[in-house]
Amino acid sequence: MLKLTNDGAHIILKGQYTPKGDGMFWFAAALLIGAVGVAMAMSLLSERLAIGALALLIVGCFIFNRQRQQQKKQAASHICDGVLEVQAGSFIHKSFARQNQVVIDTNDRIEVSDTELMIMGSDNQQKYVISGFESPKEVQVMQAVLKGQQFGKRHANIKMQSN
Repeated sequence: MLKLTNDGAHIILKGQYTPKGDGMFWFAAALLIGAVGVAMAMSLLSERLAIGALALLIVGCFIFNRQRQQQKKQAASHICDGVLEVQAGSFIHKSFARQNQVVIDTNDRIEVSDTELMIMGSDNQQKYVISGFESPKEVQVMQAVLKGQQFGKRHANIKMQSN
């Protein structure tokens, strides 16, 4: 739902985030089995082999944590539900009693594709992906408001509400 205000717009997103399953569960299960294997190696094998097995487990844990942090970062940059309060150059995302303000830099690019808005940094890195819009018109309005365009009486037909 889109509602224009004096200083911007309020947009309710109705999407659902579906994380990409890239095998993190299976990697964690393999680490657990590896930990049991290291425990057995420490009691059955020589010290050198046990230390080598422990070193492999530590490297596996490091890789797992690094991948998990990247996945969390990617999930945080994808906005698909909640309420957006959009003003010129920034927006506030409210979802599940959390509030996050995002300020758009002057060098950032705002790209629109159908019902998705992407905010790209000056280094062509994707900062945010916003989806969950009900119509392409909402995406266009958000892009226009972020760029600082004002909507007057001639744009009154943009006000819409759908259930």
